[in-house]
Amino acid sequence: MCRLCFKRGLFIALIVSVLFVSCTKKTESGYIPSSGGASLYYEMKGSGPETLIFLHGHSLDTRMWNAQFDVFAKDYRVVRFDFRGYGKSSQQREDFQFTHLDDVITLMDSLRIEKAHIVGLSMGSFVAGDMLALAPQRMLSCVMASGGIHPSKGPSEPMTPEESAKRDAEIAALQEKGVEVMKQEWLDMLVAGGGSRRESIRSDLKAMIDDWSAWQPLHKEVRLIYGRDAWKAMAEIAPVDVPTLMVRGSKDVKDPAHFRPREMQYLSHGYARVLDDCGHMLNMEQPEAFNALVLEFLENRNLD
Repeated sequence: MCRLCFKRGLFIALIVSVLFVSCTKKTESGYIPSSGGASLYYEMKGSGPETLIFLHGHSLDTRMWNAQFDVFAKDYRVVRFDFRGYGKSSQQREDFQFTHLDDVITLMDSLRIEKAHIVGLSMGSFVAGDMLALAPQRMLSCVMASGGIHPSKGPSEPMTPEESAKRDAEIAALQEKGVEVMKQEWLDMLVAGGGSRRESIRSDLKAMIDDWSAWQPLHKEVRLIYGRDAWKAMAEIAPVDVPTLMVRGSKDVKDPAHFRPREMQYLSHGYARVLDDCGHMLNMEQPEAFNALVLEFLENRNLD
């Protein structure tokens, strides 16, 4: 081969390589139509053979996963989206029954994702728990951080007149206090519950909470989490064989040395771990430790 042809070949290979890296690093974003005329904002990145979906917490949005999105996209096709009522997705409605799990399934169907690794934190972990109990066939694995299957009433138990009256009183009290005061108190509580790096997450949390519409505490939500319905389903199908990691921050657990969530009794491949020196927002407060733990779990599907 002549030297000129060799150089041309090298140049073409370099260009193809650069284009490939560029494509894998590009973030796709858009909206998925869902029930009741809603739309769900999502972002997707990476080109791995398996898909991972991040589920955010209450009052937050896709940005809470900023320290994970690019890292996990190196090995996985990563999707993060705003739950209905949060971020760039449509607002909720008091007169339309849906659940966040329904929207996750709609998102997966629309993006042609048959199965995925599901990683949720706080409210996101409630939804991940619902999925573990009600749609485990759509999961490759499950990570529930700072939460699990919620003990609240599910869609099978509509709001009673007594609950409705209680919500009216709570909404009136919040309106009198002021939404901005409530938001500041919520932010301070999330930060105060952390470890030595807790102040490092304040500005990012504040940006999301400031942008949050606060629709939920000002309205009567329908049952968005399956909760007790999910617990019942879990007991009926146990043992569930989806590899599952439950993780908490050491400041978010009363007795870290004996952390064993109730869900573990229903799982054939369940693992419980506590991350040191962090609280409820452990993925933001200790991203390196969180990422390392979850990546290890995903790679091996166990922590033995």
